[in-house]
Amino acid sequence: MKHATTGAPRALVFGEALVDVIDGAAFPGGSPLNVAVGLSRLGVATTLATRFGDDAHGAQIADHLRASDVSFAEPVPGAETSRAEVTLDATGQAQYRFVLDSELPTTPLDGIGLVHTGSLGAVLTPGAATVAAAFDDPGSRLRSYDPNIRPDLMKDHGATLDQVEGLAARSHIVKMSDEDAEWLYPGQDLDAVLARMVALGASLAVVTRGAAGCIARFADSRAAAPADRVAVVDTVGAGDSFMAALLAAVLDGPLAASLLAGDPPAPHDVEHALQFAARAAGITASRAGANPPWTRELAGEAHAEPATFPATS
Repeated sequence: MKHATTGAPRALVFGEALVDVIDGAAFPGGSPLNVAVGLSRLGVATTLATRFGDDAHGAQIADHLRASDVSFAEPVPGAETSRAEVTLDATGQAQYRFVLDSELPTTPLDGIGLVHTGSLGAVLTPGAATVAAAFDDPGSRLRSYDPNIRPDLMKDHGATLDQVEGLAARSHIVKMSDEDAEWLYPGQDLDAVLARMVALGASLAVVTRGAAGCIARFADSRAAAPADRVAVVDTVGAGDSFMAALLAAVLDGPLAASLLAGDPPAPHDVEHALQFAARAAGITASRAGANPPWTRELAGEAHAEPATFPATS
């Protein structure tokens, strides 16, 4: 990626910042935080509009964001930082239980080239209203969305589906996992789900399928990319790394102009972006926790970047 973190276009990510507690150790996480970190590590100047406390977990999140050059508001004195208690099954798949503060700060959109949101921060009150206002802003900028469904907190299927489709209709790019698609549209095949996203208004709709790779639909065209073959440590943050790298690739090439203009993107540009995103997801899955890759790793200069954040017990 060619963007410097001090230059345009700038990205603004709305949503939760929390700690993932895995086997008693806490790691900074939350889908929006992971996307913001992933974007910044790929050279896109990024702000995370989130809320966390000035407790030990909040300090850990702040250190993690600073280490990846992500801008953020100061921790809230006396607030309890959100957390997700994570259990891993025999295949490394993650299951979550949340303690969440869903309030989000209003953040100016001046000079922002991309607004992204996802998961809990996009649909839970009161933060959802802040997200909706940002997505309704008339400014000319890309909008992207990853539902990242958490069934334990999105208990009303019908209400959540309405919220998801409402945000998808206002987004240029929608990415979801096959598990998200099955929860939202039980029994429907993935191509039908992608077609639904495009019909709602998304210019580019993508579904990730773990080891089976990803598929995309845009206008009347389709594209796909295989997953990178890696030894999976866990899948925490892999989808978020895919999302961040997809957005970085869009911003770095001709896709941004096509999507903003409402023109059908060129298939080879979409395929390139999907392949780049799949490589990023593979690197993240090959190591513990939500630890997205840096530009130098995707350029082949390194293959096993250690985590830049400390775990706390």
